[in-house]
Amino acid sequence: MNGADALVRMLQLYGVKHIFGLCGDTSLPYYDALARLDHGIDHVLTRDERSAAYMADGYARVTGRVGVCEGPSGGGATYILPGVIEANESSVPLLAITSDISVGSRGKFPLTELDQRALYKPLTTWNTVIDRVDQIPHAVRTAFRHITTGRPGAAHIGLPYDIQKHEADPSDLWAQKEHSQVPTLRSMADPDELQRAAACLASSRHPVIFCGGGVVISGASAELDRLVTLLNAPLVTTVSGQGSLADHHPLNCGVVGSNGGIDATRDVVAQADLVFFIGCRVGSTSTEHWKVPSRQVSLIHLDVDASTVAANYRTDVPLVGDARLSLHALNEALSEHLRHHPRELAANGLAIAEQARARKWAAFAPLAASLDQPIKPERVVDALNRLLPANSILVADPGTPCPYFSAYFHNSTVPGRHFITNRAHGALGYAMSAGVGAWFGRPESTVVAVMGDGSFAFTCGELETIVRRQVPLKMIVFSNTVFGWIKASQKVGYQERYFSVDFGRTEHAKVAEAFGVKSWRVQDPAQLDAAIKAALAHPGPALIDVVSQQLQDAATPVSQWMG
Repeated sequence: MNGADALVRMLQLYGVKHIFGLCGDTSLPYYDALARLDHGIDHVLTRDERSAAYMADGYARVTGRVGVCEGPSGGGATYILPGVIEANESSVPLLAITSDISVGSRGKFPLTELDQRALYKPLTTWNTVIDRVDQIPHAVRTAFRHITTGRPGAAHIGLPYDIQKHEADPSDLWAQKEHSQVPTLRSMADPDELQRAAACLASSRHPVIFCGGGVVISGASAELDRLVTLLNAPLVTTVSGQGSLADHHPLNCGVVGSNGGIDATRDVVAQADLVFFIGCRVGSTSTEHWKVPSRQVSLIHLDVDASTVAANYRTDVPLVGDARLSLHALNEALSEHLRHHPRELAANGLAIAEQARARKWAAFAPLAASLDQPIKPERVVDALNRLLPANSILVADPGTPCPYFSAYFHNSTVPGRHFITNRAHGALGYAMSAGVGAWFGRPESTVVAVMGDGSFAFTCGELETIVRRQVPLKMIVFSNTVFGWIKASQKVGYQERYFSVDFGRTEHAKVAEAFGVKSWRVQDPAQLDAAIKAALAHPGPALIDVVSQQLQDAATPVSQWMG
């Protein structure tokens, strides 16, 4: 057994079923091990290391299992970074493996020499470059432990070429299988602080529950449902917090914040006398640069990461712990409080949520019904709301798709990860690849990737991967010939001094057809439903190129552009 064999066996022991990656010279022993050994791991060859990381990210988000990506030394180790950074900052469990130059070649100016340990250190939750073959099993165990405990994130292992060929001791090959998915080794918030939180909630008249992605990661939706029901309290979410409760839950008001938030949900938070943040960093986008909620409202904040609690707001009750465990204990304490001290004159959360949703859909309806050309994005969202099977997975790129789908996509009847977007760093080129990963993780689901034409140009090489691997991904491209966020920001903040944001129109359907993808181009909104129905009925991958309205001219659900 050599070092490459040991790595493959360790991944096998942790139950890894898919690896997304791209070959290179320094990866040859590792690829040979994957070819020789009987391990049950499906290696998905990608056309770009960045795509490999995004695929692993999408896979991890819908499964809760560690997504694994790999790439070679040099350029590969740098190309894979965007996906690693996004996963780490989005609390997505991801392991990036990069091969490296031989240990014996360090400092001798070999091709692709790069200090991988220094490169990855500030960008991961844990990182190492192997120096001896006997370090491989321990490194894999350490990586999986860091990825899945506390706040999840990304880890990196650099594997030198010569060490892959060195003789390895099989006696150290064992795994702590609890670390194969998130969350593991849960911790509960302080019981005394939970009692204080219960007392505050019981005495509040107009509480609002404000959820981030930590609820979904923790699998805390059932306890969250119990909490909002006990309080009859409306719930709002960050963009990443979608799925904390089902879209159709009667207390779910939808997304708040400057990206995807609208007046109806903003007002729900503004009227609260107590806001309970759960699994949320309370960052700039979700709070509209820390303006909503106001600084005067009472706050409770629960998060698994102590560094985020009370970081941006004075907090009355700080709680550090796993959302599911902590909410269970909180619900028990709250039930006891309410048994002895029923809430009087409390706001009717069901009525508040119903009113907020009615306002939202009333404003949305005429835009969704519009027959104007270019096609309004609202029309596309509405068509997908009506035509997609319930509980489909929709992956949205930043730019045009994110605010519209965050605000108006309404598909899930059960909680969980049905909407995905890369909110940490907002890099273009995410949705297509993450959609592939999501399908590998949940192949029984309909998966739709929506992207702007700018994003399509970043990632269209993966259409070959999609066709080769027969991934039935459905793709929608908003073709508006502009980097829309920047142009909209130039309109608002720079007196319409548009500079270097417009580009030419590409026939995206023809590009996709050249790769073997069934495609349609839609200019007339009256033809949109038929194209979507045909794409959904098609058994393989399909793409719809929608000639759409530019953001600076649209009723985009964005309260604040850059400027």
